[in-house]
Formats: sequence, structure tokens, C-alpha cells
Amino acid sequence: MREDIRNRSAISHADVTALNFVRSSAPFVFRRHYRQGLRSHIMEVLDPSDVNVEQNGKMIAGVRCFPKATPRRMFRIFRARLKTLENALFEIGRVKIVERYLAPDFMARSTECIVDYQRPEGRDLMLCGFQEYVAGQIVDPWTVLGATDLLPALYENFSCQGNPLSLSKGHWIETVRQKGYRFINQIKRMISEAGHIPDLAGAGNLIITVSGGIRLVDINNISGVSYTPSIDLDEKGYPVCDKSIEALSLIEEKILGGPLDMKEDVYQWFLHPDRRKALKAKEVSFWKRQVGG
Repeated sequence: MREDIRNRSAISHADVTALNFVRSSAPFVFRRHYRQGLRSHIMEVLDPSDVNVEQNGKMIAGVRCFPKATPRRMFRIFRARLKTLENALFEIGRVKIVERYLAPDFMARSTECIVDYQRPEGRDLMLCGFQEYVAGQIVDPWTVLGATDLLPALYENFSCQGNPLSLSKGHWIETVRQKGYRFINQIKRMISEAGHIPDLAGAGNLIITVSGGIRLVDINNISGVSYTPSIDLDEKGYPVCDKSIEALSLIEEKILGGPLDMKEDVYQWFLHPDRRKALKAKEVSFWKRQVGG
């Protein structure tokens, strides 16, 4: 009997095409994406002809090259168990909140699907998503690089990777900062008006594009924001809300290059030294559980 796909640590093309709601003759190749998490499987949806070129190469100016196949879409399978249709619609509703504030400029848009999954024990509701693929470089809030080093380093990385940059370094950095300012303000609006924040803390959740745009690509964990003394934990026991706001503050410092306004409500509350000390304890406890400590 096949194991429930949501319990698997990793899945393959064959696992996807074996799903009861996916055609076994689907005209795509499904390949595990490097960005996997606790909450979903993420698969690249590839054109078979692109995979063939990646594997066998093609001649360019007399040289055989092996360009990596570019995904047409990303296919996400959420691991969360959905007890009722209302649970599924609630999760989709949170995605729609993020879309309202960030789409189309600042997120990879996704079409969510509720499917009837045939698992080993019987049928069950499962949430999946087909998401836009965004090419670019990861913006890691936790990097030791500051604003004076991070953006120039990203610019040079694009050049080294052979990506054409139409802007000079100075103009590209200024473009990133202008778009970053809008992105940060939209996140703050989402917090103040809708009381939600997406997961900004995970490495790989934010991408900077060759044109200087900033896009959220991980929408698997969207949390409510509560101005209460207790530190809220998600279903995995991770303090994702507080860590996302901490990440937001680091993004603001590294992208905009200026000091934070600690009088802002969100920073004044969530970055208070006493709360950060308590947050650190919650975070340490979470990672100890992950390694069985």
C-alpha cells in the first residue's frame, strides 16, 4: 500500500502522476524543487523538450551547452490535513489576503485547487496550487551582509551568471530600493489593515529578479498578527509571526539601507527587547524538537 504522499519526505515524477487527480500521461515532467519545507511538496513543472536539452545539450557557436530547464509552473502539494471543506476555504482565503496586498508586482501568483485525494486509508480533501515561476536570486534576511554589501553582491551575481542587466549597478540598486520600499509598505498595510503576514523568515521565500523586482514566492504559511503578550506558534510549533516581523525589519534595513523607525507600532511591539528574549527561547525550543533534542 502506498504511503500518504503528504507524509513522504520527498516525491518524484512517478509519485505525482500516480495521484488519482493527475493524468498518468501528463505532458510534463515533474521534478522536485530545491525549496522544500515542512508544509508542502514543491515540484517544478517542466517541458519534456527542455529537460531533453538539459540532459543531452545543444550546440551554441560550436560548443555543446547544457542549459537548465526552466519551470513553466510550480506545483505545490500542501501537507496539512483538511478536516472539512471550510478548513480548505479558510486556507485559500488567507492566500487571497496576501494577493490583495502584494499581487501582481510583489508575489508569485498561485491558483489554489481543492482536490479529492485517494489516500491509502480512503478519500480525503487536499489543497494544491499551481504557482507562477519567478527566476532570480534569493534574498535571505538572515545574511550577515548589510545594505552596502548585499545589493552590490546580488548585482554582481547576476552578471556572473550570464543574466543580461540593462541597468547600471547604481540604477539597479536604486530600482531595488524603490520597489523594496513599496513591498515593505504593502506588508505593513497587510499587518495593520488585515491582521496577517506571510512567512518572510524562511530562506528562499523572497526573490530579487534581474529587473530589480522583489517577489514573495512562498505562500505556504500565512499567520495572523495579534498584539498580545503571548507569542503565537503555528501548527508546527514555530513562532512564525514574530520571526516574520523580525525578518521584515532586516529586509527593511538591508534593502532600504536606513535605520528602522522604532516608533512604528509593529516594531515597537514585536521588537521590544523583552519580547525578543522570549522569542529566542521559543525558537530554540522549536529547533531542539526538530533534531530530537
